[in-house]
This record gives sequence, structure tokens and C-alpha cells, in this order.
Amino acid sequence: MDDGVITNNNNNNNNNYNNTKMSDNARSSLTSVEPTLPNDNTTIPNNNNASATYASLSTDISTLNSITGTNTSTVPQSITNTTTTTTNNNNNNSNENDMTRQRKTTKFILSKYTIYETKERMYVVGSNKRETMFRILEIDLTMADQELTVLEDNIFFTRNEIIDVLAELEKESDDGLKKRLTGYGLLGFIKFTSCYYLVVITKHRQVAVIGGHSVYHIDGTELVPITNNYKKPDKYSTEAKLMSTFQNLDLTKTFYFSYTYDITNTLQTNLLREKLKAVNRPDISIPAGIPDYNEMFVWNNFLLLPLFNSLNTVYDWFQCIIHGFIDQVNVSLLGKSIYITLIARRSHHFAGARFLKRGVNTQGYVANEVETEQIVTDMILTPFHKSGHGFFDSDRYTSFVQHRGSIPLYWIQEASNLKAKPPIEINVVDPYFSPAALHFDRLFQQYGGGTVQVLNLIKTKEKTPRETKLLKEFEQCISYLNKHLPDQKKIDYVSWDMSRASKQDGQKVIEFLETYALKTVYETGIFHNNSTFNQTRLQEGVCRSNCIDCLDRTNAAQFVIGKKALGIQLKALGIIEDTYLEYDSDIVNILTELFHDLGDTIALQYGGSHLVNTMETYRKINQWSSHSRDMVESIKRFYSNSFIDAQRQDAINLFLGNYIWKPDAPPIWELNTDFYLHNEYAIVGPKRSYTHWWNNYHIKSIRELLREEIIENNNDITLEKLRLNIRGYPDAFDNYWNEYYLPRSLTWMQDLFAYNMNSTRRYESTRKNKKSVSPFDTQKQSWINKRLKTLLMAEEEKCKGHAVLKEEKQKVITSNYEIDLSLYHLKNFIANGRELQSRLYDLSFHEIPILASGKARDAYLLPSLSAAEYSSDNGTTIDLNELYPKNSVSVDSLYYSNLEKLSLNDLEPLDCYDETVLSVTDLTVDPEDLIIYQNTTDINSKTLVFVD
Repeated sequence: MDDGVITNNNNNNNNNYNNTKMSDNARSSLTSVEPTLPNDNTTIPNNNNASATYASLSTDISTLNSITGTNTSTVPQSITNTTTTTTNNNNNNSNENDMTRQRKTTKFILSKYTIYETKERMYVVGSNKRETMFRILEIDLTMADQELTVLEDNIFFTRNEIIDVLAELEKESDDGLKKRLTGYGLLGFIKFTSCYYLVVITKHRQVAVIGGHSVYHIDGTELVPITNNYKKPDKYSTEAKLMSTFQNLDLTKTFYFSYTYDITNTLQTNLLREKLKAVNRPDISIPAGIPDYNEMFVWNNFLLLPLFNSLNTVYDWFQCIIHGFIDQVNVSLLGKSIYITLIARRSHHFAGARFLKRGVNTQGYVANEVETEQIVTDMILTPFHKSGHGFFDSDRYTSFVQHRGSIPLYWIQEASNLKAKPPIEINVVDPYFSPAALHFDRLFQQYGGGTVQVLNLIKTKEKTPRETKLLKEFEQCISYLNKHLPDQKKIDYVSWDMSRASKQDGQKVIEFLETYALKTVYETGIFHNNSTFNQTRLQEGVCRSNCIDCLDRTNAAQFVIGKKALGIQLKALGIIEDTYLEYDSDIVNILTELFHDLGDTIALQYGGSHLVNTMETYRKINQWSSHSRDMVESIKRFYSNSFIDAQRQDAINLFLGNYIWKPDAPPIWELNTDFYLHNEYAIVGPKRSYTHWWNNYHIKSIRELLREEIIENNNDITLEKLRLNIRGYPDAFDNYWNEYYLPRSLTWMQDLFAYNMNSTRRYESTRKNKKSVSPFDTQKQSWINKRLKTLLMAEEEKCKGHAVLKEEKQKVITSNYEIDLSLYHLKNFIANGRELQSRLYDLSFHEIPILASGKARDAYLLPSLSAAEYSSDNGTTIDLNELYPKNSVSVDSLYYSNLEKLSLNDLEPLDCYDETVLSVTDLTVDPEDLIIYQNTTDINSKTLVFVD
């Protein structure tokens, strides 16, 4: 049997269910007792008599729901019944919305898989890290050419029990029970022309730890044939060619998974979902319409399709993998460790090589679409929980998310003429920009309904139009989509020719990007976890960056934006006071390395070479060595695009299920184009509107949603709610302990992940200034830091004011805030009066403020004349009626004298807010002036009244 074979199949049939069941004699060694829930934190005594005890899932439906999060409508009537999956070839294109998906239970995580074979069946024995609990998955080997049959008894076994079961199976098999291999993950099944293959992870290594949960890189895979008479296919057969094509996609390069942490979703999504469990609101989906793993980033989704319809423990057995980049570094600060984690998730939709995948497909998915998340953690404690009885409430976790992707238009670049820069052609013109509408609607959905900011970095001027063709069309697209969007949700579009700016003298690129980064990070905000919904800061919206390839220019822009976000994240954690991080400091240098590695990885996946232009190029550092490197990478990218991309594209199409072999269809290597593999023209469901192109639920603000559904209903997280809604709280609800502190293992210090992690400590030997130990101090005397600080100082104050105002509007108003808000609005009111008084001082001898309503405030502003022109000393006479409309300016001295006498200590909050404020008789202000005051203060239609 050849261990190097890969298989996958989607055949389902229930006719041979009885043929695949475990033998009665083997099963008779187990006797059912009162079911108990196994737990990685629970000690289970060994028992030599396998019939004495075994652990199984409770048959109580409510218990199963609390464990697995499964909808009761999908739970089998008897949990101890056998679950069978039989897959037919005709179901390859089943709708993912019809799939029965089940969240993993965190009580019992499978992390080691041992595969045994008899002549008729394959047994996959899964165990937890402590190897105290086991489960068995059975796969029929007798009819693998026609169908795939997978069976599992929902029974947990102890160590002694599993030994007895395997011994019984070996006795009953004529050829005995043979151990095939040991693996550390299962990715799914695939079929080419004959039998299925099981894809098994055989090697892995840790690359990051998030909240005590390890993230792994795949280092080795093996393809196991699901048949009892496997023969290596002929070298020139279709089976062998398809297998070779499949193996062209190297799963040991930049594919990642985790046993206990969902790496397909952002940190904000994962932690908010846990908080929703605490308040018993499973009906709220975050993001809207995505209740589970984010299918967009699950690269083995096609390999799992055969299992979803029938096996309701898919995620217990199989790991979801992402393709992209994950790395983590340690910033050492006076003995404290700050972890910076960078995660890039590549979409598996419309995926492929550079010149073969451009623009957008009919479903609104764009080429080279990558989500980049930046997680910054103060590692005072490892888990997501505070010490004591915390529940995902640690305030030491922050994150920030960016997005990149090709311009969402129908455009192509033909690489057949062997030009380094082929001409750009817009091959389809859609006046309603329907694919772009789908794309931006999905961005609203994924990022909390906030503002989508578009940073377009392509050229704005060219002698021979190439990129400028897309510029004009893209701007028309944004203009059309914004025409129909609500004002507060309009797409924030900025176009800037980064290539042109990089050729100018000075640091124009850095200066512009630093200014833009400041605005965009303050606009979207960052995620900062805390104990309750009301205290947690949320990121709402995203910055979408693009150039032509979304590689060099885009990566540099995302680095500068990430640098600004890092400063704000560190300030939120209380580590620094100034959000500006100096270039050439240790922390910026290590962040530069992170983004450089990310950019190289994304460029290799999409373009076939490393980055051509790096941050050194745009900062104009080491220009000679940087220029020579850029030329070498350009040649590599040209070679890859010309000769290798077609093979890589075939491998991607086969792995993702875009191409499925059929006897009467041409093989994948004979297709002239894969256009129809990535574009669907069949209209499913009602036709979308050309004007109301967005989903109302997708543009709903996540802050408003949580405020309305949770906070205003007094349903925020409390200790009582945790005890009521979280099963196992406070003793065992998160098994990070067994994940982070590996049981039954002896590890040398030099083998520990935390010991080998890249850190700022390695810069200590290269520092020129030996007295400086702070990672925030620059190691070079650079004028750019001083210039940027001056440039950004005033701009940051504006952004802070805007952010404070935005948070003020989102804050829930209760009686406890009344006095504080009264003081806040009173100060603003008096400040506006003083500003008007200063403008009119030369026109009036009154030394009291001028009251102005918000609607007419613009009419009160003086023309741009100097004070000398209005001075009475030069004999100039000014008539107020000529400057302002009649009766537009009024002065009420009694009103202001009452305000001056007003003391906050004499104020009392009202029991409730009264809409008919004029019915209150004891007012210290004139009712008409009070109406004007209310117009100048936006308090969301809630009235504040000052009462002596």
C-alpha cells in the first residue's frame, strides 16, 4: 500500500450501514451505565474490567445543547445510537447552508489520531492530550470505489476499555489488526477517479499561543487510501495525474490550525460569542449571518463536505485549516512580556495565481482577498480570564483588523505575451456594479456594520493608460454605491498615487500614510476586551487597502496603519502614554519584520516571489542593496507568472473543489480557462435590488445592536448569569490549562515555544546606545520622527475629539449619568456663547454671552474682517441689522445671571425623563431659551432639566 496517496470522495449511501458497524462481540465488552460527561479536567480511574464503566454523552437534549451548541432540531433521538455518513458522488455541490454543523465541545478535544486497519474496515482512534479518553471512528473499506461510509458510536472510552476493544477486533479479524499510522489532525476526504483518500496531518509545530490556546503550522501530511485492495495507479493514468496535480499544492507551507481556538474568526468575534453565552443570547449572531466558523477562510471546506449532512460531530474529529500567515513575537519590557500576533487569513473564494485571478467574480469575491488581524497582549496572565472566577473578561487583550483585496471590477491581464506588465482590460462593464455591491455588503457584514474605508493606491497619471483605466471605473463604482447608502454608512474613499509619491524627494510616502493611519484607526477603533459588554471597546468598520496586485504598496500601507494601531493598543493596555511609536526603535523594527514576513508570504502565494518593494524601498534606506533585491524578485515573479502559475492554479482548483472530475468531461489540464469554475450565473432566490444593494442587518451597528439587545435590557454579564448559563462555571469551562501546560510530557527549556519565540531581546547586542533599554527609544537620530510628531500632534487632537464624540453618542444614558452629562453640555453651551461674544465684542458693549440656536449659528459668524476695521476708534459705524437677519441675535441678561448662580451641588436627577418638559413649572431658565438650548444639544431625544 502506498502511503503517499491522497484521496477524497463525496459519495453517500445508507444501504450498507450494517456492514460497517463494529462487531457485536467487540461492542458486547461494553455495558452501558449512567452516562457521564468526560472532561479533560476530570480524573477517571482505571479499571481492568472494560464492562465496569464507560463514558458516553448524555441522552438529555438540553445537556447536549449546553455542551456542543447544537440546535435541538439536529440532535439524534438517541445519543448512543450509531451515527453514519454515506456520501454519494451526486452531492459534491451540496449547499453549505443545508449542512448540519456542530461546534466543538471544549470538554474533550481530540488531538492525536491512531489509524488501524483490518481487511474490511479502518478504525481511527482519537484521544485527548492526556490520553485518558478515547473515541472511535469507523470507515468501511469494502465499497470505497462506489461510496464513502463513515460511522461513529457516540461513546467515550477509557484507556483500559480501548485496549480491550482493539484486542477484541484483532481476534475477530482473520488478518489481524494492523496499525497504519499516527497523526495529529484530520483534514477530510477527497476522491479523484476511483477511491477516497483521507488527508492526515502527520507533523506540526507551534507558531503562536492565544489565550493559552496553541496555534500550529502543518509540517507534514499523508494521504491514506480508503480501500482494502489499493494499487498504485499507472503513471500515465488520469488518477495518477490528478493525484500529482493535487500534490502541487503543498500543504506543508503556510497552512495553520488549532485544536481549541477558532482561527477563522477574529478575536473580537470569538470573545463576543463567549460573552453572549454568558447572557443566554444564542439568537444573536456575530457577525450577522455567520454563527460558526467563517467558511470564507476554511480552506478544507470541500474536503469536509461529505460529512456535514450526516455526521454531527464533524468538528470534533476534523480540523479547520486556514491558508495565509501566522507569527508571534515577544516585546520584552522590564521583565514584562508583550505578545504581538499577526494573523493573515486568505479567502478560498476566487483564489489563485496573480495574472490568472484578477478583479471580482459574480459572487462578489475578489482575488487575493486577505484579512489581517493584529493581536496585542499583555501576558500578565495566560488565559482570556481574570484571576479568580473570571469568564473571558481579561482586559489585557486587544486586536485590530485590516483588509486587502483586488479592485472589485471585471478586469483581466493576459500574461501569454510574456510581458512583465501586460495591459489591463476591463472585460465586462456593469452599470449597476452588482459584484462590487455584493463585496462591500459582505464587508459591512464581517466588520460590525461600521464605515468601510477604501484606500486606493494605484496610479492616477500615466502616459499609456493602464492602472488609470481602473481608477476611473472604480471611482464611478464607489460614487454609484454611495448614492443609495445612508449618509452615516457611506464608503469613505481615498485615492492616492503611492508610486508617484515614492519617486519624489523626502518622506512623502511615510508622511501621508502616517496621517491617513491616524484617521482610519480612530474612525474604526480597536477591540479592547473587558468584563462586560458596556465596558468592552469594539472595532466597527475596516480599512480596505488595494493597489493592482495588493502586494508591495498595499503591504507598506498596512504596516504604517498597523504601526499606529499598535501605539493605540499599547496605550489602551496602559503600557505607554504617547501613541506615536518612533521609527528605528526595537518595537517598530520587530513589527517591520512581522509585516515584511507577512508580505513575502502573501506575495509567494499569489505572485510566486517575495515582495519587490519593501518598507526599506519606501523609506529610502539602503537604496543600492534594496534596488538590486527588487530587481531579482521582479525576475522571479515574472518567471513564476509565465511558467508555473498554470500548474498552481490547477492544484488550487482541485483542492478547493472548483473542479470535480467526471468521466464525460475533459481533465483539468486540458481546460482553456477556469472562468466558469469560479463564476455562477444561475440566479438562486429573489433578485437583488440595484439601488438598495445592501442587507439591512449587515449595516446594523454592532455597538447599537448590543446596546439595544443587552445593555438597555439590563442583561449585561453578572456573576449570577455566569453561574446560571455557563455549564461547569466556575470550575471547568475552558480547557486552556491542558492545552498550554502539556500533560504527561517532559520538555527541555530550549524546546519551549515561548523560549524560542522571536523577541526584542535579540536587539540588545546590536544597540548603539547601550544606556537605552526601552524598546520604544529610537536607535538612530532620525529627523523623520521629529517631523512626524509635529505633523501628527494637531491632527491627533482632532481625531481624539471625534472619537470621544462618537463614543458619547453610543453610550447608554441612565439616571446615573445625568449630572455628568449636564455638566458636559453646559460647558459646551457656555463655550459656544463665549466664542460668539469674542466675535461680536467690537460691535457691542454688552459683556454677556450671546445665545445662538444650532440651526442659525452659521448666520451669526462675522465676515472675515480684522478687529481694527470694526473698532470704534476709527470712527466706523456698524449696523447689526445689516450683518444679521432681524431678531436673529438676542441677549437675555437675567437668563445668564441665573446660569451663573446655578450650582451643580443643588441639582438633583429626575426619576425619569419627561418628554413634555414645559410642564415642569420650577425652571430657572426661560422656556423659550430652554428650547433653543435643547436644539444645540443632541442627547438622542432624551431631555435634561436643571432643577433647583
